Order: sequence, then C-alpha cells, then structure tokens
Amino acid sequence: MSRIVSAVMGFVLMIGCVFFAAQPQAQAVDLSNGFVSAAVLGERVNAADKVLESEYGQKLDLNNANVRLFRELRGFYPTLAKLIVKYGPYENVQDVLDIPGLSERQIAKLEANLDRFTVTPPSDVFLEGQERLNNGNY
Repeated sequence: MSRIVSAVMGFVLMIGCVFFAAQPQAQAVDLSNGFVSAAVLGERVNAADKVLESEYGQKLDLNNANVRLFRELRGFYPTLAKLIVKYGPYENVQDVLDIPGLSERQIAKLEANLDRFTVTPPSDVFLEGQERLNNGNY
C-alpha cells in the first residue's frame, strides 16, 4: 500500500512540475507607435523656483525665510532672527515691530532694515517641518 501511495505522489509531483512550474514570460508592450506622454512634453515646475522669481528672491521674506537667511543682516542672527520666525506670520512688514520683548536696540535694527524685508503668504515649500528653525545645513 505504501508503494502505491509513493507512486501516486511521485506521479502527481511529476505532473505538477511539468505543467505548473514553467511560468510564461511577460511580454513587453510595443511603445513604438509614436505616442508621447503629456508628462514628457510638459516643463517641470518647481514651486520654490516660482516663489524665488518674485519679490521673495530679492528681499528677505519674513513669513518664509529660515533663521539662517538672516545671517546677511548684521546683528540679526541668531537671536533676533529666532524672534522674527517665532512670531510670524505677518500681514505686512511693519508688523515685525510689534514682536513682544524687543529691546530698543533690536527695534532700531529692524527699522533700519525694513526696506530689505517683504511679506508674502506662507508657502509650504519653505515652511515644511522645522525647516525655518533648523534647515540642517551644517
């Protein structure tokens, strides 16, 4: 009896290997018909570049700038820059003078540089995560 069971199992195994083991190869799709995807034809648009082409590229945007960008202004980095970032967003450039706890010296620095600032709506491109406080450029 065990020989018959062994023979049947061997036969089933052999049939299974012959008919089910060979997988058909996938056929590649012929793309030579001249069809070109619209995604290939379109120009890539980078949201950050679009914002940088505006006034934001020439002036420091109080709502979108990170702390490191304030290094170009003498006396702003890091203390005053952190306060500006912390108390944003601002409706207009003059709102930066209303930050609580500013010293007279800090207010004077802000007033002297108001023409170097701009305010645009906050953009996710520049505000994602904790990018404004620590953008990881070491």
